[in-house]
Amino acid sequence: MRGRHHGRSCDKSWIVNIGVSVQEDFKKHTPHLLLIGGATGLLSGVFGVGGGIILVPLLIMFLGFGHRSAAGTSAGAVLPAAIVGGTSYAINGDVDWVAAIALSIGIVGGAQVGSILLERLPERLLQVIFLIFLSSVLVSLWFVIPDRESVIELSSVALVALLLVGFLTGVLSVLVGVGGGVLVVPVLILFFGASDLIAKGTSLLMIIPGSLSATFGNLRYRNIDIPRALLLGITAGAISPLGVMISNLLSPTWSNILFSLLLSFVVCRMAVSLLRNRNK
Repeated sequence: MRGRHHGRSCDKSWIVNIGVSVQEDFKKHTPHLLLIGGATGLLSGVFGVGGGIILVPLLIMFLGFGHRSAAGTSAGAVLPAAIVGGTSYAINGDVDWVAAIALSIGIVGGAQVGSILLERLPERLLQVIFLIFLSSVLVSLWFVIPDRESVIELSSVALVALLLVGFLTGVLSVLVGVGGGVLVVPVLILFFGASDLIAKGTSLLMIIPGSLSATFGNLRYRNIDIPRALLLGITAGAISPLGVMISNLLSPTWSNILFSLLLSFVVCRMAVSLLRNRNK
């Protein structure tokens, strides 16, 4: 009987030690998480993106996340920033509600497909997809000439196209861990004639259901770090309104220039990281 009792005590002690270790690790990285969350919220407000475009590589590079957990955690963390930022743009009248609904319907279905693919595709392949995706967005920015007075001209064909864009964005957002705004904002400006502010506001509203759908899928496959996602999300949501204010002060041209510089930095860092891991 004593042996059994002693064994149970050891088991409990082991569980307690694991819990203490997790708490210490979380406290150690809290400053990093706050800084990363703040940067995510600022970028979300300024550029109309979920913020995952910088969140995923930062989690990988500085906190040692694998790509799957970084993508899953990012999908959950961008939700508060999207809600707060989207609301701020809506208050200013910079949202196309019909386009946002069409994109949202598509992104929900796409996010579920993306969650399945995230679980089955090799991690290195996901990183390569992410790099290709960022590079394509970077190139597209130099072909987009924003016009702050433009609006989206809706038709039956345009609605179908928006649904398709939403679906593809949902798949991609889960695979690479971004809210999809980095794809949708340039597409709305280049192919649907939206102003830069309307594209950003509409994009953030679309990200909300997409983030919810992706998070539920990632919870099912355990691809999300819930405590860190909560801390990142709360911080990002608090800073997002400041980003919206800055966005209204920036000219469309300067907004594109700054966004392209950001993407260039992220692409270079991720490419270097991939090459280093390949040589190991």
